[in-house]
Amino acid sequence: MRVLLEIRFHGRGGQGAVTAANLLVDAAIREGKYAQAFPHFGAERRGAPVVAFARISDRPIEVHSQIEEPDIIVVLDPRLFELTDVLSGLKPGGTVVANARRVPVERGRYKAYCVNATRIAIELGLVVSGWPVVNTSILGALSRATRIVGLESIVWAIKNNFRGRLGELNAEAARRAYEQTAPCPSGPAGEVVESVGQAASG
Repeated sequence: MRVLLEIRFHGRGGQGAVTAANLLVDAAIREGKYAQAFPHFGAERRGAPVVAFARISDRPIEVHSQIEEPDIIVVLDPRLFELTDVLSGLKPGGTVVANARRVPVERGRYKAYCVNATRIAIELGLVVSGWPVVNTSILGALSRATRIVGLESIVWAIKNNFRGRLGELNAEAARRAYEQTAPCPSGPAGEVVESVGQAASG
């Protein structure tokens, strides 16, 4: 039986959503899987919403369209829950992995996992032009929440793309996030989630 998992990343320009999708694919290929990643850009400016896609399969992937009904949604900025319908199309029983303390996810319909990726990035100095770069942290959380790829493969992909001390710091971000990821406390739909700034202070 073919296993095909589709993942949609939601972030803001400067947070590394596109890079996260590419690193995930590198990690999957290392494990002998088939994988693809591609971005979808709106306004190309720092802080603007960015969507990226990834597919992972045990067989060659023939479809190359955007992902409308993902199995997994990854949210790098919790404010996006307020600004856009990031859960659009998520399959029943699907998984949300978010850089947040709490997310407005319907209980019983989806699985949701949270990590304070912003705090991890700040602690490790992974900040560019004032923006915490949370992509490598969120990949550690994704590995812990879904087991879609192993943490060792995530770390390998990070170090293969970021050399020297930068690679070590980003690998440590993934490791810390893996250890700190836990099921989200679910709030009612429409509840205001904490902003990146709030997440950084907690």
